Amino acid sequence: MQLPTTSTPRFRIAALTAADTLVRREPFPFLIARQTLEESAQAELERDFPRYAGAGFFPYADVDCGPAVRELVAELCRPEVATVLGQQLGIERLGQYPALVTLCRSLNSRHGNIHTDSLSKVATALVYLNPEWHGGSAGCLRFLANADDIEAQVAPELAPLYGNFAIFRRTECSFHGHLPFEGERRVIQVAWLTSEDEKRRKTRRGRFSRVVKWLAGALDRRFGRRE
Repeated sequence: MQLPTTSTPRFRIAALTAADTLVRREPFPFLIARQTLEESAQAELERDFPRYAGAGFFPYADVDCGPAVRELVAELCRPEVATVLGQQLGIERLGQYPALVTLCRSLNSRHGNIHTDSLSKVATALVYLNPEWHGGSAGCLRFLANADDIEAQVAPELAPLYGNFAIFRRTECSFHGHLPFEGERRVIQVAWLTSEDEKRRKTRRGRFSRVVKWLAGALDRRFGRRE
């Protein structure tokens, strides 16, 4: 993955330490921030966001994205961003871990089940880009106290609106999820992984999943869905 040099910043790193940023260490370390993206960049980021054939997260690829999204990804992967986020979460040298970037344009109703993330993840950040949200609580990120109750929130839920941002440290109790939602929910995810091997493995799996979803969509378009 080759990342471009950013000329005009789109990500507001100062928002990560703003007075209204929520930082918690219990029941697991997490941060919630708002207005992390420049308002002036909204139109170009909407224009340049990839139009994937299937639902879910797919590994970042330069060719999928326009220049504004490529430059935003470069900003999110800057060492300075990892340093600030690591300090907020109590992770020493977060930037030493390889970063895997995935993007999602839409979800289906099977997404959002409560989980903690895999052991290969050190921390996961989410930057949302929807210009508006009409889904109510459906699709809104929730940090949770346990694995059994989607209502057991430990912080206010976060709508996937433009500039909303969340990051959490992966632990055995870093439960999160959202109510079922089907439709457009644009997000860039940056996950810092335990090793380059894990990054390669997850990238291969993500690319394979994309091919499978593309083929499934092509068959649906060719033959139509069967009830």
